[in-house]
Amino acid sequence: MTPAYLAGLNPEQLAAVTAPRGSTLILAGAGSGKTRVLTTRIAHLIHTGQAPARAILAVTFTNKAAKEMATRLQAMTPIRIGGMWIGTFHGLCHRLLRAHAPEAGLPALFQIMDGADQLAAIKRLLKTLGVDDARYPAKEVQHFINSAKESGLRAGSVDGAQPFERRLAELFAAYDEQCAREGLVDFPELLLRAHELLTRNEILRAHYAARFAHILVDEFQDTNRLQYQWLRLLASGGASVFAVGDDDQSIYAFRGAYTGNMREFQRDFSIQGVIKLEQNYRSQGNILDAANALIRHNTGRLGKELWTGRGPGAPIIVHAASSDQDEAAFIAQAVAGLAAEGVPLSDIAVLYRSNAQSRALEHALFNAAVPYRVYGGLRFFERQEIKHALAYLRLIANPQDDGALERVINFPPRGIGARTLAQLADTAQQHGIALSEALTRGPGTGKGGAALAQFARTLAEMRAACQAAMLPQQVEHVLRLSGLSAHYAASRSEADRLENLAELVNAAAAFVEEYTATTDPALPPVGLPPLTAFLSHASLEAGEHQAEGAAQALSLSTAHAAKGLEFHTVFLSGLEEGLFPHEHSLNDRGGVEEERRLLYVAITRAKERLFLSYAQNRMLHGQVRYGIASRFLSELPGELLAHDGPRRGAPDPRAPRERAPSSPWHVGQNVAHPKFGTGIIIDCEGRGPDARVQVNFGAGGVKWLVLEYANLSPA
Repeated sequence: MTPAYLAGLNPEQLAAVTAPRGSTLILAGAGSGKTRVLTTRIAHLIHTGQAPARAILAVTFTNKAAKEMATRLQAMTPIRIGGMWIGTFHGLCHRLLRAHAPEAGLPALFQIMDGADQLAAIKRLLKTLGVDDARYPAKEVQHFINSAKESGLRAGSVDGAQPFERRLAELFAAYDEQCAREGLVDFPELLLRAHELLTRNEILRAHYAARFAHILVDEFQDTNRLQYQWLRLLASGGASVFAVGDDDQSIYAFRGAYTGNMREFQRDFSIQGVIKLEQNYRSQGNILDAANALIRHNTGRLGKELWTGRGPGAPIIVHAASSDQDEAAFIAQAVAGLAAEGVPLSDIAVLYRSNAQSRALEHALFNAAVPYRVYGGLRFFERQEIKHALAYLRLIANPQDDGALERVINFPPRGIGARTLAQLADTAQQHGIALSEALTRGPGTGKGGAALAQFARTLAEMRAACQAAMLPQQVEHVLRLSGLSAHYAASRSEADRLENLAELVNAAAAFVEEYTATTDPALPPVGLPPLTAFLSHASLEAGEHQAEGAAQALSLSTAHAAKGLEFHTVFLSGLEEGLFPHEHSLNDRGGVEEERRLLYVAITRAKERLFLSYAQNRMLHGQVRYGIASRFLSELPGELLAHDGPRRGAPDPRAPRERAPSSPWHVGQNVAHPKFGTGIIIDCEGRGPDARVQVNFGAGGVKWLVLEYANLSPA
């Protein structure tokens, strides 16, 4: 008799779930039920006695996915899964380092910095060292450090052939020293430190390699090289690795994702066959056929074809607009029409390649009274007032945290100016001590010194109040004694921030309940002081950029941020050369292929309806850009498309090439002009001596040229 948990699986899903012992690669297309396959595979391992829960490790890419997996498992199996390790790469490495902090060379109560905190720490370092921020921008230094760490490199191993790179390596080393001094760890450090720990400590490596008999990895195409090497260390004892991914949805090369891991996995783990999940349960046939046709233009794919039993559905609408305002007005009008038909606004999304595109869209939606939310905006733990409160809490947990102190030393305002803070920093640097310790060594005279002394007393009062308090009460004490609550209460315009601070107390109470229950394997490891665990949880949560709630509002999102989501209707705007594909990718085949994968991901977010649009001119970054239709539109089968337009000057990419009467020129032809340079014809009109063409000369602008006098030549 087939177990209930296997009911409803299609043949390919069943083959994946019940695959024999050994490593397996699952090529899971968009909407093919990969989450169900992963969770059912775990349940199958437990139910059939192939592995106890504690012998299973499951890696996801978001905390949300980890929690969803844990929730589904608890519903599928009566066996407790508390001993299982489920979490993100960063979360699992954090768990490993907490358990073995001394062996990893870390203080037991180390704190985690999110990306914003890390950038602030780098700015502080550059200021301390007197580094020219114009020559070495903090964000560039941050990117250099993170890229090196994600490649498994320390400062001493970075290739510094050029003076600029050597200086960056020196700043990398100084940054690491600062982090060590303050007991801080950034996100890439979590993975690098965990990898180094398992690499050099044979006893620990053997212990975990023996413990985890089954390792399951979600979104395998998004792993970077270091993550894959970490997985290999954990699997070195002969573990079966169940890797689920889709090379066609690899869109994070800019974050270090390496699609080559999928082929290396096949080689390193002797994968004999790939199980393909190609039946899509999300989208109508026309949408899938368009996605399949598009992605076939990429080379080196593992290869799959999505299909559905739901029928073809509606044609894909292509809208050609004269401007971004026209495009936005069309989208707002179409959204209003869908809402009138009964499609919930929360089931409609407008996707774009660049955040800068949202301005015109938001303006049109506001004018049309269409409620919207920007997906991927600030999460709760990233908001200004919450970051302030967390900085105070970080100082309670770790007085050595100079970054936290600098954030709040004059917030709420208490009369501590830049000169006073510089004097405090000089004292700390001279004595090799933390800023908080320098506060207690006679902070100086005058108003600044008095303000520093009062701040030192405030910190001492907070620490005393928090010493024997429970976590929610610790948060309350900090909000009251720091003056944050009073500061935001004094202004009507800050009412939302005050409510968020009150919610932080609720968040702390909920965390304590979940943490002490130990039912969620995605939470920090048990045994930490609740405040330290809560701060770690807040940092790891802040590292994700997912919107909250399911408000009755349209979603605006970049195509990147929309990965993993689905909507009844999707509008894809800005399908122009230089925008989608992005101009930075145009000179690199690999870059254009990644852009194509990104569009593939965006298209497969749609379930029922799909709208594609582009504009002849668009205002971006304060400049008018003149564009032509994206090459990707011409890669879609014409029989799947229905054209709304085109407008004058914005050619239909699927239409027969229009020629100017009595001339050899046609739309889409590359031409050269002695004054304006090279360009592309985007429109033709007129006859005989009045025939003219419109040419997009890029930086030279868009020009109408009478053919008799144009002096054009083929480019």
